Amino acid sequence: MTPRRPVYLAGFDVFRRDALARGQYLQALCADQGLEGLSLFDNDLSAGLEGAAARYICTLNIEMIRRSDAVLANLNVFRGQEPDAGTAFEVGLAVALGKPVWAYFDLDRSLRQQVSHDVQGYDAQGGAVEDFNLPRNLMLATSWAGYRATVEQAVGDLRRHLTSAP
Repeated sequence: MTPRRPVYLAGFDVFRRDALARGQYLQALCADQGLEGLSLFDNDLSAGLEGAAARYICTLNIEMIRRSDAVLANLNVFRGQEPDAGTAFEVGLAVALGKPVWAYFDLDRSLRQQVSHDVQGYDAQGGAVEDFNLPRNLMLATSWAGYRATVEQAVGDLRRHLTSAP
């Protein structure tokens, strides 16, 4: 039997009320595709939670990304108009390590269509809204291997991408 290829599950799903159930669902989707979904909840979190919990969790996540073959990233908007900052970090780390990233999010419009701006292209804070016809910030959108609207679609595409890669 071929071992399942490890895939890090990046996203704000860990903050949901049903985080454990959601994580199990994502891992089951991965298993159905012959992948092993790596989740923060796979670790014994009690060991590092007495003092430096945040650093401990960060270290665990980085270790899982390092040992994964790819990252499956939830880039839906979170607490505003952009993806979760932690997920963006994880995507950047994966790209820096040469690991493919497959993203999923339900809004497939350009940033200019998503973010309110004036006729000159500036938002309410005076910042220019990118006009590259991309659905996410250019640093994310030009570095992922692909994206889909749903995690169910994305995990299958990621498996195909991994099995077709040299």
